[in-house]
Amino acid sequence: MDGNRRWARKMGFDNPSVGHRYGAEHVEDLLGWCAELGINNVTVFVCSRDNLLKRDSDEVDHLMRMVEEVIVGQRQRDWQLHVAGRLDILPDSTRLALKRAEADTDQTGRHLTVAIGYDGRDEIVDAVRSLLQNEAAQGVSPDELATRLSIEDISRHLYTVGRPDPDLVIRTSGERRLSGFLIWQAAHSELHFCDVYWPGFTKAHFRRALRSYAKRRQAA
Repeated sequence: MDGNRRWARKMGFDNPSVGHRYGAEHVEDLLGWCAELGINNVTVFVCSRDNLLKRDSDEVDHLMRMVEEVIVGQRQRDWQLHVAGRLDILPDSTRLALKRAEADTDQTGRHLTVAIGYDGRDEIVDAVRSLLQNEAAQGVSPDELATRLSIEDISRHLYTVGRPDPDLVIRTSGERRLSGFLIWQAAHSELHFCDVYWPGFTKAHFRRALRSYAKRRQAA
């Protein structure tokens, strides 16, 4: 969901961080479009680990407030919430709000994963570390594990375990890269890059991305 601050500047706001609120509120619109079309698994990339560690502290504080007030505050009715990322680097209030919301969400047929403090390479490292620790606890040696290690073994320790890999990855703002987003899970995904900034991403843009995805799948 890229381009919140650039959208705010384009719209003439004095404080570009205002774009984060518009961007956060726009998630509700996206989920409505997905529900209408029977899309029941959605992952939104709120911010990366590098965003949290390298950006101006005032901007990060504002973004975390938007997460707490809008994304968590709205509770995304009819969507079961999941969190993916390094929660230990989040502010205490944001981390606790996300964990409470995740625990309190009703079990439904729709799943929303919020990637926050996330990096795809971190996820793979964490998955391998968790796998090694689990196997060691069962008395399995590294050499023994190496002889039978599979893709499925690592997949079972990812942040997104139990949820399907994405069919389609959409990035707004005109950037043509994944920036570490679901790099394991998106190995076979279709990619769609849209020039519009995230708060300006409309239902028409969304349907265009889906049509492009459908055409490429038919041609495959």
